[in-house]
Amino acid sequence: MQLNHIFVRPVLHTEEEQFKDLMTAHHYLGFCPKIGETAWYVAVYEDHWIALISFSVSALKSEARDKWIGWSHRNQFGRLKLVVNNNRFLILPDYHFKNMASRVISQCLKRLNSDWLDLFGHEILLVETFVDPNRFQGTVYKASNWHYIGNTRGFKRAKKAYLCVSSPKMIFVKVLRKDARKVLSHSILDKTFQIGTPKMTLAVEHMRSLPDFFKNLPDPRRSQGQRHQLHTILALAAGAVLCGMIGYKAISDWVNGPGQKARIRFACYYQNGKYIVPGESTIRRALISVDPDELEKALQCWNDTYSIQDESLAIDGKVMRNAIDSDGNQTHILGVVGYNTLISYGKKNWNHPNK
Repeated sequence: MQLNHIFVRPVLHTEEEQFKDLMTAHHYLGFCPKIGETAWYVAVYEDHWIALISFSVSALKSEARDKWIGWSHRNQFGRLKLVVNNNRFLILPDYHFKNMASRVISQCLKRLNSDWLDLFGHEILLVETFVDPNRFQGTVYKASNWHYIGNTRGFKRAKKAYLCVSSPKMIFVKVLRKDARKVLSHSILDKTFQIGTPKMTLAVEHMRSLPDFFKNLPDPRRSQGQRHQLHTILALAAGAVLCGMIGYKAISDWVNGPGQKARIRFACYYQNGKYIVPGESTIRRALISVDPDELEKALQCWNDTYSIQDESLAIDGKVMRNAIDSDGNQTHILGVVGYNTLISYGKKNWNHPNK
């Protein structure tokens, strides 16, 4: 067999039944129906089908994969569409030739990203697959420069729960861009790939109003060397949190995003013909040093001003374990978030029994 005469193409609609029948007959797991975004491929040699490949949605949860990527639990669900799963790979009988499998998977990956863009309107960054070590060693994937990153925990997803299976699977991944891990784990997803991620933004009115609510807060910082006003720093930090950022690094990444017009609205520092924003260390020091009660009051005032925009509220509460007051009552915490604005209306504590 001449390997350079092998080519891979998508399965045509009129060929899908043939694809299903062959996969059912020859793959040890049988045929896997289409789940969400799915692409089927066939490898052809001299007009003969020699291999079948299927790609579908990525695993919802995979501890080894998630640690390897480095994304947060908050971000991963909006970015799972950027990862696809190679859930079936079948070499048909009579075509098991040396180096053929790696040739087929390599040819498929070369076109996978552009095909996904044509089919589903977005690019992908990473491909994953699970290999049963009781049957295979992942030789094809190793030869094609996939990375082994660990094993599954031995569970599979069912309709209403996760079921324990006898054999954990080996996990292999293949990046389609060199910076795939960086893009997927970054606190702010590049606009090019924002397809399943909620786009939380601030209106112009909100940008302009935020600094005013913090102007009366006492500034605990030393006056020497100050460039950025406290109300500007707090307004930028609040804007970042309102847009879903968590942690100083994520807040700082968001703060560096707004252009010059937005920075004017936040009353940013003007220097050498442009408006500049505070760095991560400046934001951290300001948030650590400011009076938390005064900060909470200012945020609550802003919430009260714009709360009329919410038609409904989402409420969630929990009991604080081991938080008992002097009267022996357990503390309950209630959180309230506006359905339309995503604004948090603070927390209230109840120390009364039966509440």
